[in-house]
Amino acid sequence: MPLNEQITLSIFSCPCQKEARGTGPKIQKKMYWLIGRNSSPTFHNKLLLYIQILKPVCTYGIQLWGCAKQSNIDIIQRFQNKVLRSIVNTPWYIRNSDLHRDLEVDVVSGEIQRFAQKHEERLHHHENVEAIQLLDNMGIVRRLQRKKSFELV
Repeated sequence: MPLNEQITLSIFSCPCQKEARGTGPKIQKKMYWLIGRNSSPTFHNKLLLYIQILKPVCTYGIQLWGCAKQSNIDIIQRFQNKVLRSIVNTPWYIRNSDLHRDLEVDVVSGEIQRFAQKHEERLHHHENVEAIQLLDNMGIVRRLQRKKSFELV
């Protein structure tokens, strides 16, 4: 039997697709039967699916997001809020900050900052001496409003 014929989860059976195209909302729609408001898996299993499958897809290349505009980061944050709300079946009057705190899930800007700190720490411990010069911001004349990776920390 080919590997991608069918997925069977206890009482559910679903045909597999060969690839998931797009990111964020398209993948959420394809996985709604599994992590939606009325699906039967438990809350912990739904959260585990989000952390293991959806979050890595949406945070791929997060090291480059420090240079992105806030409006683009907000798009990913809105997707994260929608998915977490559908996993927990939260009513509209619960704040997103309360939802993130209770589920112990970082917001997207926190993830960006955490990855930037890890990157800076790796540069400090790198064996190449010139790698630390990437953090040197003396003498930089900047006319654009773009952020640099060393400004995120």
